[in-house]
Amino acid sequence: QIQFVESGGGLVQSGGSLRLSCEASGRFFSSYAMGWYRQGPGTERELVAAITRGGSQSNYQTKYKDSVKGRFTISIDNAKNTVYLEIISLKPEDTGVFYCNTGDLLLRGSPSITWGKGTQVTVSS
Repeated sequence: QIQFVESGGGLVQSGGSLRLSCEASGRFFSSYAMGWYRQGPGTERELVAAITRGGSQSNYQTKYKDSVKGRFTISIDNAKNTVYLEIISLKPEDTGVFYCNTGDLLLRGSPSITWGKGTQVTVSS
């Protein structure tokens, strides 16, 4: 059974940066396309970044929600079973709990694994 443990969140000022990590345990992790989801205060969880895998890392494809393009970068370290989300130029509207789960390049949101606890990101203005 795959489980996710997210970390790296915190309280940062607007314009700051963070690197979120999602460590996966369990078998078949490498079989899945992955994504980072964000749930802001009073909003539904949404898929903001996704990455698919095929062959070498140079063949990986990524997709981002328009509001985060140029600021969010998703990546995977297969050897460490870890998915990362680099965030720069943080904005107050990025505030929320970030989760990782399986994803898709259409950003429809296709979680298929039990959610982890997420990691809280709070951006002050």
